[in-house]
Amino acid sequence: MNQGYTETATKVSIASLFVNLGLTIAKVCAGVFATSYAVLSDGINSAGDVFSRLITLIGIRLAGKQEDENHKYGHERFESVAAVILAVIICFTGVMVGYNGIKMIVDGSYKDIAIPGKIVLVVAAGSIVAKEIMYHVTMHFGKKINSDVLKADAWDNRTDVLSSAGSLVGAVGAMLGIGILDSIASIAIALMILRSGVMIFREAIRKMTDEACDEATEAKMRTCIMACEGVKAVDMLKTRLFGNRIYVEIEIAVDKDMRLEDAHNIAEEVHDGIEREFDDVKHCTVHVNPYIAVEEVLKEPKNKEKGQ
Repeated sequence: MNQGYTETATKVSIASLFVNLGLTIAKVCAGVFATSYAVLSDGINSAGDVFSRLITLIGIRLAGKQEDENHKYGHERFESVAAVILAVIICFTGVMVGYNGIKMIVDGSYKDIAIPGKIVLVVAAGSIVAKEIMYHVTMHFGKKINSDVLKADAWDNRTDVLSSAGSLVGAVGAMLGIGILDSIASIAIALMILRSGVMIFREAIRKMTDEACDEATEAKMRTCIMACEGVKAVDMLKTRLFGNRIYVEIEIAVDKDMRLEDAHNIAEEVHDGIEREFDDVKHCTVHVNPYIAVEEVLKEPKNKEKGQ
């Protein structure tokens, strides 16, 4: 993982952390003083986001460490570990918010909610704008450097947009005398939070279990390999995801009468071509096999019979 990746991811995460810190303070204060449980729930979600960004920063710093004696393949998977922790925190937050919303409906306490002040509308609307901007910024850099954690943060920001919209609906409902809408909005927010957590968890686990690249990527790799002069066939192509990087194992077939040095040069060309064309590839291994035409394979039994 290069230094530019770590620096970019760190800067975006720090910016996200401070935005969420400001929104947390604004939402919690508005929720408490303007008596809106939906906005307060949204504030609790933002507080969880602050803690989540700290986990993200730690994961990015650990993942950016160079290979050492105990981690000869690098530390990229620490980013996926951070994403799993992030997902668990998000899901826990969603469960708590949903539980309180359901509890208020069951025990009827929503009837006692005072009409929220207009400040909650301003805070909720401001949160929607801020989070939508953060979604686009974070997703842009997440795609640019192919960072799972930044992409997870981006989707979390988009979920927060919906969450803030829910709190806005809840506040308006309470102002119109439909107090139960505030609790219903809290439950809706909880479901959005849980969905975000599950998505992040699934993506992180996918990167930690050596899942192969998608078929389109592997097809492009095969095309790249066959474009190298001297390659007769691709006998094997295996890929596995390691954090946000890719490891590739290739077996190519070349003319069986070719000199060893020439075969080695072709393997080097395949190796360099894959690492050059696919930025996410961290390591590529190429093995060379002798190419045997189908016609020769079909003739072999006959030749053996003649020999007998």
